[in-house]
Amino acid sequence: MSTQHSKRLRNPLKTARGLGSAKDGTHHFVVQRVTAIAMIPLVLYVVGLIVSWIGADYAAVRASVAHPCNAVLLSAFLIAMFWHAKLGLQVVIEDYVHTPGLAIASQLAVVFVCVLAALASVLAIIRIALGA
Repeated sequence: MSTQHSKRLRNPLKTARGLGSAKDGTHHFVVQRVTAIAMIPLVLYVVGLIVSWIGADYAAVRASVAHPCNAVLLSAFLIAMFWHAKLGLQVVIEDYVHTPGLAIASQLAVVFVCVLAALASVLAIIRIALGA
């Protein structure tokens, strides 16, 4: 009886089209909030690190980035930043781009650019840390 009752509350067109919750929005919401929370101490750390470089020469900055703790935290910052940016841009595209082909192309471009930029940034830190 309860299934018949719940079916009566749904719009028949919505039932026919199979529209409803994709049950995926909560995960996206939680991951976006986790990356935002992770970014708070990481941004403070990176800003402090950059301020400490004021007046330093190239060799000192390079040595600072090469320090294992700094290299790990800078990499964590970059990964969290690009992941958070990808999630935020995904929401903007879903909300404001209504042409299906353009929406798919935009989503692919965002993923490609964010992954490529994150990889290039982390690779640069690794190269500096290893002395290359």
